[in-house]
Amino acid sequence: MCRRWSGAFYPAVTGESFAITGEDAIGTYQSSEWAERAFCAKCGSGLWYRFLPTGKRSFLAGLFSDADNYPVEKEIFCDEAPVWCKLDSDHPRQTGAEVIAEARAAGFTFD
Repeated sequence: MCRRWSGAFYPAVTGESFAITGEDAIGTYQSSEWAERAFCAKCGSGLWYRFLPTGKRSFLAGLFSDADNYPVEKEIFCDEAPVWCKLDSDHPRQTGAEVIAEARAAGFTFD
């Protein structure tokens, strides 16, 4: 789903707090039983991914002018990345099975 949405991988930025303005221009859709994605209803740009069980959001890195200086903290579903989308930096990586197992261990279901 991330590749269809962004054209490559989903480069996300997270934080402890955030403020959202311009709600009248935000469109959302439920992309799965456990996730919501948001976009700008005026230009179509992707805005965020929200994990519904926790309500936590991650925002597309391209929304922030200083994101070029942020390091990669973690790569998930790395086993599903196409060859042309491999990241070379030294950072933690999780396969899709590891991500799902971690979420299930935390009590989330995906059925």
